[in-house]
Amino acid sequence: MGGGKQRRQRGPRHLSPVVRLERRTLWTQNAVPGKAVYGESLRKFSGKEHRRWDPTRSKLAAGMLRSKHDPGLLLPEQGTTVLYLGAGHGTSVSHLYDHLCGNNNRFGGRLVCVDLAPRCLRDLTFMAKQRPGLVPVLGDARQHGAWGVLLPTKVPWLFQDVAQAGQVDIFLSACQRFLQPGGLGLLSLKAASERWTGEGEAALFSSVEQRLLQAGYAVPEVIELTGYEDNHRLFVVEKTEA
Repeated sequence: MGGGKQRRQRGPRHLSPVVRLERRTLWTQNAVPGKAVYGESLRKFSGKEHRRWDPTRSKLAAGMLRSKHDPGLLLPEQGTTVLYLGAGHGTSVSHLYDHLCGNNNRFGGRLVCVDLAPRCLRDLTFMAKQRPGLVPVLGDARQHGAWGVLLPTKVPWLFQDVAQAGQVDIFLSACQRFLQPGGLGLLSLKAASERWTGEGEAALFSSVEQRLLQAGYAVPEVIELTGYEDNHRLFVVEKTEA
């Protein structure tokens, strides 16, 4: 990831052309002006409508606000193809789309989002009607054979947020199959979803980091999300160059 520790700035800061950090609040320029997705606040900056990115409902936003490095480094490059496992009802996905694709996909991005729940897919499908480049998939994050054809080439950015046992195994398998060398993987890990017989959450999170390192990945940061999402860590992983 590089860049070292960031200096906290009081004034507004642009993390990308459409992502704005205003004090401790994230905003994304709305790809569908006039429409909120989950009841979030809408506000105009320089005449352009933005949506408040709620970190209590998005692990990606929480990780960006809690990162000790430049939070913009956690975002994928605009206009690329990315994979989101465990997309849920689309809170994070909607803001990620604002950044990755923009209004009418003017940046040319592609966001493949996978979830196992039919209710979530219904919400994602409704969202995709006004967001070209958003690809909702009903599928199991573990069963690549059922939907992997949608990603014929490897991606530079992968996010996983699945609340089921074996989260690390699922993540490592997905990274091996889909993440390109030099790519960035983000694992949102919920302690309560893991089968753990050791002593406490700290030991669990430490063991997860060791597994990622032993698998050959760099782990430049492990972000504690307490206060936004209790019992969670966001593991920032880089796939080494081939």
